[in-house]
Amino acid sequence: MGWAGGSHAPRLPTVELKIEVVLPEKDRGKEELSTGSKGSPRAYQGNGAARHFHADERLPTAHPYPGAQDCVEAAVCHVKDLENGQMREVELGWGKVLLVKDNGELHALGHKCPHYGAPLVKGEVWVPTGAPSAGGGLRGRGHGTGVPLEPGLCGGPALPPPGVLSRGRVRCPWHGACFNVSTGDLEDFPGLDSLHKFQVKIEKEKVYIRASKQALQLQRRTKVMATCISPSAGYSGSTNVLIVGAGAAGLVCAETLRQEGFSDRIVLCTLDRHLPYDRPKLSKSLDAQPEQLALRPKEFFRAHGIEVLTEAQVVTVDVRNKKAVFKDGFKLEYSKLLLAPGSSPKTLSCKGKDVENVFTIRTPEDANRVVRLARGRNAVVVGAGFLGMEVAAYLTEKAHSVSVVEVEETPFRRFLGERVGHALMKMFENNRVKFYMQTEVSELRAQEGKLKEVVLKSSKVVRADVCVVGIGAVPATGFLRQSGISLDSRGFIPVNKMMQTNIPGVFAAGDAVTFPLAWRNNRKVNIPHWQMAHAQGRVAAQNMLAQEAEISTVPYLWTAMFGKSLRYAGYGEGFDDVIIQGDLDELKFVAFYTKGDEVISVASMNYDPIVSKVAEVLASGRTIRKREVETGDMSWLTGKGS
Repeated sequence: MGWAGGSHAPRLPTVELKIEVVLPEKDRGKEELSTGSKGSPRAYQGNGAARHFHADERLPTAHPYPGAQDCVEAAVCHVKDLENGQMREVELGWGKVLLVKDNGELHALGHKCPHYGAPLVKGEVWVPTGAPSAGGGLRGRGHGTGVPLEPGLCGGPALPPPGVLSRGRVRCPWHGACFNVSTGDLEDFPGLDSLHKFQVKIEKEKVYIRASKQALQLQRRTKVMATCISPSAGYSGSTNVLIVGAGAAGLVCAETLRQEGFSDRIVLCTLDRHLPYDRPKLSKSLDAQPEQLALRPKEFFRAHGIEVLTEAQVVTVDVRNKKAVFKDGFKLEYSKLLLAPGSSPKTLSCKGKDVENVFTIRTPEDANRVVRLARGRNAVVVGAGFLGMEVAAYLTEKAHSVSVVEVEETPFRRFLGERVGHALMKMFENNRVKFYMQTEVSELRAQEGKLKEVVLKSSKVVRADVCVVGIGAVPATGFLRQSGISLDSRGFIPVNKMMQTNIPGVFAAGDAVTFPLAWRNNRKVNIPHWQMAHAQGRVAAQNMLAQEAEISTVPYLWTAMFGKSLRYAGYGEGFDDVIIQGDLDELKFVAFYTKGDEVISVASMNYDPIVSKVAEVLASGRTIRKREVETGDMSWLTGKGS
């Protein structure tokens, strides 16, 4: 049998561009998007102040498969060593490969998730076939399912044969990203890159894999992107796609447009001084530097013609004339617009709120300064949500003392429930974190202008040299109030399944939107998750190109504290009961959140990859009943239950 599969990599020409900084001129943008019209220069000067563009030249990109000398080929196992629906890691000398047997065919892929490097052999092979029938549904290896998780080479214990399989994909056990086993393409988020797909052949009942040595080491593949057409001489103050906000939603929108063949101008603007970065890492690793957090290097934006305008604030959107007005008076026209402004953190309104050394964590500079000020001193965190608890956990090894102030009885109570919240609180107390619950801050006291004490409404006085406030956020949509773009009573931007606002050609995504959640009967919700922002950005881009895509992903989030990861999938707002399997005291558990007779979300710690499994069941359209999880029998996860 000949080789099957292959490798995919972008081929980008080397193009030299000369950039001039000139005064803006009016040049109305085209009404419709295309993949072949003329672009515009990528630098300008507004009101005499040079702006910060980061896409001023095209860079050559080397092809990762230059020739046969770069390839390695080896027999990895016998064809009968894998049963249908089974995954194995195999070794090629230069690196490992994930070998998957799906629907009778063998596929060889990169073995690690490009997002954070999770070994995919511990994930799930999933085939979306609708509601699973008897014997169908999930297949994989996982703790807590009755099927032991033992990653290894071919020849180990095999899984039972699956039911009907089609359109298979593998889901990451850590954060839920999904990859097509036939192509390696990323199909659900988080993350930006896909897996390499390697060649497979069978000779004399042996399975051979051929792979690029470089690809084996990289373990990630950026999808092929269209080349932005070289701009003409002169400057145009118009653009084809303007993206307001450079978080996950904005970046994924820009990349998706290029991946789908769009070759006109894309401008991404942000209030930040940095290129798009991994904001959720800020509260988990406060010492991280901007270059460590960057989602893409500067060269990436140059190579793919994505202009990034930093420290740029849009103050008005004129939907009639399709124009955005910036704080300095500069005006930029668009054909299509994505609004992804994110949210603004809430601040304390108590006496002394303006003293120094009180922070909300919004930028790498904020996070870095908190660590410097907290080292060997007293830190107070206000708010026991995800951001506050992550900051508290990180500071325990840096600060002399860490205290948490929270209005609820236990951390995460509204999100994870009383029992899970109490178990996590105990973990923090065992790590020297002091809690002040069911109270609020009444005053921040300073000495020589700098924070010295936090006074609580319970009359307690807590010593504090630095304070981090994590009490929630509001959508950063004030600039849209007079635009004609609909906002709800809380300031969120309502969109439909296609991420379209009430104004044609204007889309919105990310933390600032409410959207219909498909698997919860299209209930309009706001879900400020990193993974959800990725998915919404892609759907918006697809619909800018008239592809009629709809948002359908199952929400998935995670947090890490004291070396332990908690994963969560679904939408649990309004849960009325929690079914817990495992041991909360040992922090090895899975919690199912139910409303009536239905499981609406799941959380786990030290029970991977059960959250990824449940996410796939929910994504399939199958309803998980409360009675199925009350018994402790997890056979329904593999399609063997009722």
